[in-house]
Amino acid sequence: MRYLVTGGTGFLGRMVLTRLLARDDCEAVYALVREGSRDRLLRRLADVDGHEKVVPVVGDLTRPRLGLHDAEVDGLAGRVDHVLHLGAVYDITADEATNHGANVDGTRGITELAARLGATCLHHVSSVAVAGEHEGTFTEDDLDVGQRFGNPYHRTKYEAERIVREESTVPWRVYRPAVVVGDSRTGEIDKVDGPYYLLTAISLLGRLGWAGSMSALRFAIPELGATNVVPVDFVADAMVHLVHAPGLDGRAFHLVHPRPQPLSEVFNALAGPLGAPKVQATMPDAVGGLLQRVAGAASTVPALAAARDIGLAELDIPPEVLPHLTFPTRFTAERTAQALAGSGLQSPEVGDYAPALVAWWREHLDPNRHRRPREGGALQGRRVVITGASSGIGRETAYKVARAGGVPLLVARRTEELEEVKAQIERESGEHADRGQAWVYSCDITDGESVEALVKAMINDHSGPDTGIDMLVNNAGRSIRRGVRLELERFHDFERTMAINYFGAVRLTLALLPHMLERRFGHVVDISSIGVQTGPPRFSAYVASKAALDAWAGIVATEVLGEGVTFTTVHMPLVRTPMIAPTRIYDAFPTDSPEEAADKVMRALVERPKHVGTLLGTFGAVAGALTPQLKDAVMHVAYRVFPESAAAERHVDSAAREGSDHPNHDDARTLETGPLSRGAQAMARLLPGVHW
Repeated sequence: MRYLVTGGTGFLGRMVLTRLLARDDCEAVYALVREGSRDRLLRRLADVDGHEKVVPVVGDLTRPRLGLHDAEVDGLAGRVDHVLHLGAVYDITADEATNHGANVDGTRGITELAARLGATCLHHVSSVAVAGEHEGTFTEDDLDVGQRFGNPYHRTKYEAERIVREESTVPWRVYRPAVVVGDSRTGEIDKVDGPYYLLTAISLLGRLGWAGSMSALRFAIPELGATNVVPVDFVADAMVHLVHAPGLDGRAFHLVHPRPQPLSEVFNALAGPLGAPKVQATMPDAVGGLLQRVAGAASTVPALAAARDIGLAELDIPPEVLPHLTFPTRFTAERTAQALAGSGLQSPEVGDYAPALVAWWREHLDPNRHRRPREGGALQGRRVVITGASSGIGRETAYKVARAGGVPLLVARRTEELEEVKAQIERESGEHADRGQAWVYSCDITDGESVEALVKAMINDHSGPDTGIDMLVNNAGRSIRRGVRLELERFHDFERTMAINYFGAVRLTLALLPHMLERRFGHVVDISSIGVQTGPPRFSAYVASKAALDAWAGIVATEVLGEGVTFTTVHMPLVRTPMIAPTRIYDAFPTDSPEEAADKVMRALVERPKHVGTLLGTFGAVAGALTPQLKDAVMHVAYRVFPESAAAERHVDSAAREGSDHPNHDDARTLETGPLSRGAQAMARLLPGVHW
């Protein structure tokens, strides 16, 4: 037997093609594919027995004469027994032109080609969609029963089958599958369709914790209709059997489940493996009818329709799909069952193979699969980018991320110091290799080209089916302590602070954002300052840069929340790191250790709250909002009691850097004013953690 197959790169087409190749009497399979799909077809079949029998024929269903030259057609004439036409647009959301080009024009082209080749039979894969919105029974002999079509896909599938029936000069057979889902044994499927649109919503119910406390309960609902789903292996097996069975020309076959499947039955079959509560259709049918009428009326109100579409979008359900989740039609299949008698082929119950469908979907198609909790802890296997990782807070955070099973991606300018951090992580891991991974990347986050190269390298190193850049800690920064009277001729203080604290962080976040959006998961931790909440004097440049980042992240977070990208702002108190070492008055201040600061960052990474900070910082923010004048007065007292540095008064720039990206306070390394006054010491103790 020799075959010409269209749609061989599609899921059903590939399943049918592999079954043809497995037949002992298969001599050759000519596969009509587009030029861009030729290599993909061969790759997909490389491990299939008999793949050497496949001969690609480059063409296009949407082009005149299928894009084939007369010489190519003449070369195939007399060499093809069966033409199997599976190529089509199977997308209910596609527009009229797209559906018509492939489904109608393509079918007419294949019908003409089958005649020119002298094929013995044209096998056309249609769909139960040809029934449109017909209410009642639809038999295998029916086609035109006066049905209406509310969708281009349904209408063009009807037109395509009519072309085969009325225009083919070659004997024909038609196959009408119901909604095709994954393989009943492996669950394999290549796209989301039909009941798969329910899975995101059902899995959300499961993640909300219903499984533990309410999974045994059933919620009363009205029955909202029935569907008809069949696994792809049944459709492919049945079709190949019917292709070769004698005496069936001029007939259509319903490859469907023998009975309509209530939507509640399908929902429950999928809910079980996802740990979600099940439903029981016990409410009167009149309630369901009322709900459907209300929903129909609401869709005519623009505001309500927009709210509906927003809700559906969050659940990854296209609005066009909603009216077609159920069929108003009952499809008979008695004659198909007779033709399959003795083959052992029949559609299994969806409850029997739903676990396989769900398992495949969770692994390969769940748009939110990267958000799921990890076995071994929240950070297990997570790739966490940490800037300013060579010392201080960044270094301690890297250690803690690695101990929690995460993979820190260490970023700073000086590679040597990062390598030391990496080496320490590897030493600590001992025999636990999964907790001792770290990667080193040198980058100047104030330089656009450097950041571009960094992100390209990280994505190249960490992009795979189960890996990607999960989190970013914007830790690198600069702090300047200088009163405004000494800043009058030092505008560059503000520019260079913004360059790192604001523009550097924003630049890196923007560079990683497309990757996170594509994976529908990401978390950004911005290390801000308690100064944004309290407004201490002499930190106008530093606090302004951190406040800018806070405001930017707060707005962006609202835009990307639906794609699973979230932000946490850590309003860090004063931390004893090399960054504050030059300011000698801080020697007498109560401060957090780098380890304590890293604990706050870890909370931001693990719990992903909107904000992490201190009670004092929160009190400062509330006080500023409720009693702004009193707060100004307190800060002015602080300005008076805490001295300016002698170096700052001489406009001496003595900035030092923490690692490569965390500069110290641009302040004096020596303090010439002597010990702190009693008032300053009292204020430092009263308001610990504030930058004075």
